[in-house]
Amino acid sequence: MAVDRALPTPEAHDLLDLVRDIIAKEIAPRAARDETEGRFPRDLFTLLGRAGLLGLPYPEEHGGAAQPYEVYLQVVEELAGAFLAVGLGVSVHTLSCFPVAAYGDQERRAELLPQMLGGELLGAYCLSEPQSGSDAAALTTRAQAADGGYVVDGVKAWTTHGGVADFYTVMARTSADGPRGISCFHVPAGTPGLSFGRPERKMGMRSSPTAQVRLDGVRLGADALIGEEGEGFRIAMAALDGGRLGIAACAVGVAQAALDAATAYARERRQFGRPIAEFQGLGFMLADMATQVAAARALYLDAARLRDAGRPYGTRAAMAKLFATDTAMKVTTDAVQVFGGYGYVEDFPAERLMREAKVLQIVEGTNQIQRLVISRALTKDA
Repeated sequence: MAVDRALPTPEAHDLLDLVRDIIAKEIAPRAARDETEGRFPRDLFTLLGRAGLLGLPYPEEHGGAAQPYEVYLQVVEELAGAFLAVGLGVSVHTLSCFPVAAYGDQERRAELLPQMLGGELLGAYCLSEPQSGSDAAALTTRAQAADGGYVVDGVKAWTTHGGVADFYTVMARTSADGPRGISCFHVPAGTPGLSFGRPERKMGMRSSPTAQVRLDGVRLGADALIGEEGEGFRIAMAALDGGRLGIAACAVGVAQAALDAATAYARERRQFGRPIAEFQGLGFMLADMATQVAAARALYLDAARLRDAGRPYGTRAAMAKLFATDTAMKVTTDAVQVFGGYGYVEDFPAERLMREAKVLQIVEGTNQIQRLVISRALTKDA
């Protein structure tokens, strides 16, 4: 079911019509097959880039579309509802472009962003490490100054698009000064010393490769540094605020898809001489699912509008990520229940959506970390 959206401009309505057309023709027909076979849909990212959909929140001067974040996120929601590997991939790519777009000098922006935003280059974001996930400030990947540039050594973990991306946004330590000793680097694929682990064998999101990124004596020029030395942790946290909203939008897309599938099935499935949707117990379940999805959508859009207005939005983004992803887990689980035995088999979409929902409670900061962010903000405000 197409969601009736309150978009800010006629242009945004046209944009969403374009997205839905691409989904219907190019994405939805292959999502289940690609996921079952674990095939990465790289061609779809090229298609989205050439349609102007990989640079929606970025300036037009470098190939972006200068759209508000509230519009960009609704595009991500639509994509994720059809094929989470694509919706989440767009969110990760947008996150990977953020440091260059927000902190790179004019020369690097002009050099890199047109290809990044045009679909020719696909990005990956390298912050987590095997021993530092939630505690990002404890990362140990090291960038040592050498020969007018840097030599980078370390291992990054849980990298979406690891091994298939065209560039890697890497956070590495340039000094021992805690969070202030972390810097941000742009590392093209194919750089000598850059290698990748075997893709993780995951519960869901099998079309989206997740792998370790290994840096063994990777030599970078001075222009690989994005922003100033020691600015990387601040860049990473700013990027993650936007990234959390991307995950919230993905979660709402998955939950909406599960709700739509469960509602359609409940209308068609007959027991005791009538559609099961007419039984109050099941009807109330669908009502709760719909209410939770609508509330999650309203929360991420509220955070996006704060961001668009230039106001602080980090705490609201954490709330949106927390609530939307918990909602996706609840709604997809209920959708499996609506389908009954059919919900537990791969021939129907509910089981795939339920497996996909789980990872959204973990990526871009676990939901326990979101609660920590929110509680600390409340204490600080008090």
